[in-house]
Amino acid sequence: MRARLKRLALALLGMAMLAGAALYGYATYQVRFVSAPLTYDLKFGANLRTVARELAAMGVVKQPLLFEILGRLRGDAPNIKAGNYEFESPLSPLALLRKMTRGDASQAAVRFIEGWTFRQVRQALDVHGALAHDTRGLSDEAIAHKLGIADGRPEGWIYPESYHFVRGTSDLAVLRRAHRLMQKQLRLQWDQRNAAVPLNSPYEALILASLVEKETGKAADRPLVSSVLVNRLRLGMKLQTDPTVIYGMGMSYNGNLRRRDLQTDTPWNTYTRPGLPPTPIAMPGLAALQAALNPPASSLLYFVARGDGSSQFSQSLDEHNAAVTRYIRANRNAAGKGP
Repeated sequence: MRARLKRLALALLGMAMLAGAALYGYATYQVRFVSAPLTYDLKFGANLRTVARELAAMGVVKQPLLFEILGRLRGDAPNIKAGNYEFESPLSPLALLRKMTRGDASQAAVRFIEGWTFRQVRQALDVHGALAHDTRGLSDEAIAHKLGIADGRPEGWIYPESYHFVRGTSDLAVLRRAHRLMQKQLRLQWDQRNAAVPLNSPYEALILASLVEKETGKAADRPLVSSVLVNRLRLGMKLQTDPTVIYGMGMSYNGNLRRRDLQTDTPWNTYTRPGLPPTPIAMPGLAALQAALNPPASSLLYFVARGDGSSQFSQSLDEHNAAVTRYIRANRNAAGKGP
């Protein structure tokens, strides 16, 4: 009996050693991509199994089950970071896991925030110490042409996300990735749009989504903000959104929007001009794109900020005026300004 147990133990040990050797061989084998570099958008909340399958579909890893096992044995499953990654060929599964958990010291990242303008994107790139600053001194139009944006207007065309890169990467390379990702997301959402939405092109969708992004203080309000703007477009009403006025004021905006600012005409002033402004006013996130292209059906035409980040929505002008009076008074009282 003892001899049998010993042989069994030795057999199991041998199998474990073979399995370990096979897993080590898998972990260190460098996969060569058909085309490189490849970019991968690792979505927030994605689990290791989903990541393994998506990477396998791209040809970045072989045998996704082994990739998942390797990640779990290393304890990487809860530590993978969302963001947009760029992979150079060749690359081993082990190196790949290190990249996605930021274990590779050569990796750096920059994050673009939903609602930022292109000016803010450029500022974030300019101060980043791990980037090569090839866009410094270039005009926005020059950068747009380098990105392949034919009309020379880059506003809105950068996708808000975290971008991981090797130190010394050109800031222009990061912008190219962010632009390609916005093109991809816009194309996907445009293909899934509600055909009744009064928009004639993906670019108009990008413009509307930027307004939805800037007008939304709380995520739960985003669909209704879109519904109001779409209803106004259908009826030929002016959109009358403050963020478009502020955008049109440019650097002259000092944080205080006055009545005369609403009455001063610029191409982006939706109080003085009908329809959508000529360009986006910021970069919208995925939720804003989805809301712009699939707003809920409603009869809402107005909204006003409550002062806590949320909005009060109304169907009629009388309801809206009452809401404006109520919340402006409440905000003044809260600020100690009296009734």
